[in-house]
Amino acid sequence: MEKNFYYTFPAIKGKQAQRDFFVIMCPLNILSKLFIFNEEELPAEYRSQRTLNRNRIPEIANYIVSNPSDYVFSSLTASIDGNFQFTPFASEPTKDIGNLSVSMDSRLLINDGQHRRAAIEEALKAAPELGNETISVVLFIDEDLKRSQQIFADLNKHAINVSKSLGVLYDSRDPIALITKHLIESNSLLKSYTDKENTSLPKFSPKLFILSSINEANKKLLSKLNIDDDNCKNFVCDFWGFLCNNLKEWKFVFNKEISPHIFRNTYINSNGVVLEAFGIIGNYLYKHDLKNWESYLLRLNDIDWSRSNLKDWESRIIGRSGRIIKSSKGVRLTSNLIKFKIGIPLDKNEKQLEAEFN
Repeated sequence: MEKNFYYTFPAIKGKQAQRDFFVIMCPLNILSKLFIFNEEELPAEYRSQRTLNRNRIPEIANYIVSNPSDYVFSSLTASIDGNFQFTPFASEPTKDIGNLSVSMDSRLLINDGQHRRAAIEEALKAAPELGNETISVVLFIDEDLKRSQQIFADLNKHAINVSKSLGVLYDSRDPIALITKHLIESNSLLKSYTDKENTSLPKFSPKLFILSSINEANKKLLSKLNIDDDNCKNFVCDFWGFLCNNLKEWKFVFNKEISPHIFRNTYINSNGVVLEAFGIIGNYLYKHDLKNWESYLLRLNDIDWSRSNLKDWESRIIGRSGRIIKSSKGVRLTSNLIKFKIGIPLDKNEKQLEAEFN
């Protein structure tokens, strides 16, 4: 190499599309120093695709700091713009394992993983002892960063996000996800009629609920409660068990009087928005320690849950087009009406929301 100063990494060389690329291990404490993601340094045509969502960074950083013994990250992908040299180890017959030397005046631009990089930088401020741990980086050669934008597009074009339901199903760390999975396993009706994989139910699905929807409802139910308290956990099971055994529309399906497909086209009270509203109702009942909380839930059977009941549901949960309104405001407006119908008073914020709605 012509340059006298360079970084050296143990590396594995590979080949894609007739081009060499390298995989290295980078210590976390030098990741942000080596790999740039400064929006001001990026050409304008790259910048628009790579704007950081700053709201994601604290969440990812907290994940690292809270789980120092079992956090896991996939590889970052970056481009090298500058001089480099790969020197195979003499003892390696394949010549694909060796040292990669990259000149210090090269630009190393992250193509994929900018949020992980920023979160790692943030996490090290709280837990500097993690600095000597490493993350794998896939390096592509990209003179003048001409291919960088296309690399970014190609990497993200075929990416498929894991569904929210699978995220809950595979999560062994989040306490509410654990409570939700225990609930599903302990309640035979929920177990039989809950889709654990999809984010939305196929048209003719034999299921009535979605795992992620029940989990979101439990977040509302357990909001600002001590979720480590056994009484709280037991209430979750009791609450859902009472709904399953007493909500007459659900029983139409459980008793096989109508199919889940027909139910979903006729009624709204298995929809995720209504389930979250039920969670808000459950939270109120638990917080106020109402000994007769079951009597309030029985009044749910006096509500007309049919999709055709636009007098109650239009613009709360059903839009003018007839489609379900999936929004946090829709959840709160729906819970407001349910509270009114079963005799639970609205708080100050709920009254204000109703005033604005009306």
